[in-house]
Amino acid sequence: MSARTPAVSDGAPSATVTALHTAAIKGTRLRSVASIELDERGAAGDRKFFLVDERGRMVNTKTCRDLLKVSANVEDGRLRAEFPDGTVLYGEVALGEDVPARFYSHTLSGRVVQGEWSRAFSDLTGRNLRLLAAGSAVDRGAKGAVSLISRGSLRRLGEQAQSDPVDARRFRMLIEVDGVEPNAEDLWIGRPIELGEALLRFDGNVGRCLVTTLDPETGAVTLPTLDLLREYRGDAESTEPLPLGVWGRVLRGGTVRVGDALRFAPGER
Repeated sequence: MSARTPAVSDGAPSATVTALHTAAIKGTRLRSVASIELDERGAAGDRKFFLVDERGRMVNTKTCRDLLKVSANVEDGRLRAEFPDGTVLYGEVALGEDVPARFYSHTLSGRVVQGEWSRAFSDLTGRNLRLLAAGSAVDRGAKGAVSLISRGSLRRLGEQAQSDPVDARRFRMLIEVDGVEPNAEDLWIGRPIELGEALLRFDGNVGRCLVTTLDPETGAVTLPTLDLLREYRGDAESTEPLPLGVWGRVLRGGTVRVGDALRFAPGER
């Protein structure tokens, strides 16, 4: 580990879940929830929908900041979206044709969500968008179905910025934990971890992009996150550059709740 990388310990016995964040539609504002149901595709109802432009390319926060002004979730099998002008769309999801979409460097198929949904997002953004439903629109798919960040890491970033701890929603992570040193989650990579009823394994660091500079509610650029990370994490040993937090997969599904303790799986110390 580089001399500039903060010292950490594995910290697992004292780590507990302090927040869980989901977004039914990829790129929209994160919502705090008390519990999640995990399977191999991630959290139920999380990023099950995504938007594409007229060329069939996935649209996210990086390419359309206005999405952060929308809050979306799945309630009793129905999709609900609240727009900044007060408009609320809520109802059963009727699906149309299956279409291929350009999703980063690969193709992801989704079914067109019928009704007023696409028009509402097109009106908000001034772009011709369509809302699609998919099994999962998590960036890394099943191999990265879960993501985690510690409040210790957020506090360390806040110290670098000479500010209060940074809002975790900037980093769009599923699970937030506390009770460990900054960047302790780096040392959990490759180790099976029990969290609530679920068994997880984190396989890599999350390298950061310009989305983290945006206010998680307004989309305005309010923090030079990448410059700050470069100053104290630029030469950290990691699987991706400018790392903060980790990504991984679900080895065994189940419920995870705020307050659950993080434990190494039996035999892992």
